[in-house]
Amino acid sequence: MTPVILLAEAKKSAEVTDWGARIGWLVGLALFIALVYWLMREGWKWRGTLQGDIPALPTAPEQPGEARLTMSGRYHGSTTAGQWLDRIVAHGLGTRSRAELTLTDAGLEVERPGATDFFVPTAALRGARLDKGIAGKVLTEGGLLVVTWAHGDKLIDSGFRSDRAAEHTEWVDTLNHMINDTEGAR
Repeated sequence: MTPVILLAEAKKSAEVTDWGARIGWLVGLALFIALVYWLMREGWKWRGTLQGDIPALPTAPEQPGEARLTMSGRYHGSTTAGQWLDRIVAHGLGTRSRAELTLTDAGLEVERPGATDFFVPTAALRGARLDKGIAGKVLTEGGLLVVTWAHGDKLIDSGFRSDRAAEHTEWVDTLNHMINDTEGAR
């Protein structure tokens, strides 16, 4: 008698998955994701409440003067000066967006479509530098223009990235020159 190898004893399809259990797991996962999202949103709102002592942002004057520099790019957020992970969310400063920057003798105007515009008077400017990160956004070395400014009793760093990164150096030089001239006039 020769051994016969049976490759398939009988033709059967695979058993149907337990759909009730699978749907239950998917609903549970969706609820868990919704809970995490809700907790993140509540944390964002709580941070804004804690930063309620920050005064309202100034708006640009009606006649700011002739533009020294303009830049189109992205606004990546604002943090407490020197603490690149301490994001400021009050008054919409934590919202990333496109931005149009205009530097005049009156100050720095930041126009953000879909977010709150703000203006930094020349007297409030404290410095500008090239950096690599701010509030969870990390770029190559020198890939971010960071402007330090005073608002109320708080020093704030705001990060911008131009569509043309070669502009950053000119912005740093011009801003720091303006700040030195303003301090010299005081």
